[in-house]
Amino acid sequence: MKMVFMLNLARWLRALIVASSLVWVAACWAVGAGEASSASAPGQLKIVTAFYPFQFIAERVAAEHAVVQSLTQPGAEPHDVELTPKQVAGISTADLVIYERSFQAAVDEAVAQSGNQEVFDTTTAVPLRPLTEAQREGAHGDEVHGNAGHGGLDPHVWLDPTNMATLSRTVADRLSAIDPAHAADYAANATALESRLDALDEQFATGLASCKRTDFITTHAAFGYLAQKYKLHQIGISGLSPDAEPSPARIADVQAQAREHGITTIFYETLVSPAVAQSIAGDLNLRTDVLDPIEGITAESRGQDYLEVMQANLTALKAANECG
Repeated sequence: MKMVFMLNLARWLRALIVASSLVWVAACWAVGAGEASSASAPGQLKIVTAFYPFQFIAERVAAEHAVVQSLTQPGAEPHDVELTPKQVAGISTADLVIYERSFQAAVDEAVAQSGNQEVFDTTTAVPLRPLTEAQREGAHGDEVHGNAGHGGLDPHVWLDPTNMATLSRTVADRLSAIDPAHAADYAANATALESRLDALDEQFATGLASCKRTDFITTHAAFGYLAQKYKLHQIGISGLSPDAEPSPARIADVQAQAREHGITTIFYETLVSPAVAQSIAGDLNLRTDVLDPIEGITAESRGQDYLEVMQANLTALKAANECG
């Protein structure tokens, strides 16, 4: 009996060792696969984008022909991003870098020092507009993005879907020049994306055409392009700087404008604390809601991509402004 027990014990220990080895191999394979998924396979391009909206375009236009990496991690505030040595090296070796000059100082510096000639500065396709008077009022006394306020220019071009369509076409052209073998695919993918963006533009134009009010208040005055496109008036609490503390005078001014314009809702965003919006809304007995500048997608985002979050923004604006 003792011998049988010892044999059974030995078999059990061998089985346990084998099973543990298989688990270890599987775990190593999974880690290796995860690392491989962030690297380009043979024949694939490597595209580096500064932050989410450009990542979205690159992924849609390049599709399976490229691996797309973003320099801004999900959930991170992109304005003051700091790059790792690995990210800086990746800019030098990328087949294409997509960024917006003057939006992220660290990215500007890395691109300038990289020596990479295959870079697409989106301001060459969609020039930045001067800040509106409302944005200048909100930014009074703030440090705007730590980058001299972009020379008085508004960087948030992606919040107008027609600008995203323009960037999509340009990205397709750049990829076609780099990889002519897949030019037809890039063109077709860009056309499909433009169709979705055109439909989104039409939904905004129709949905916001008849509203009880056109003014809206938001902590981050990122919506200048959207407001101008759809004939709205943005009132920013903290100007372009999403995490700047507004002065007491600015808060009093915003409260006065809320009363004057019959505002129902104070908007905040997902990547920044809602405390200021909640405080102002509480004082005036108003609602709070999210208006997302779509600088990054997180688990808290109201949608899984740019198109879905823009739809959520439209829904929020229509409810706040009582649009028919």
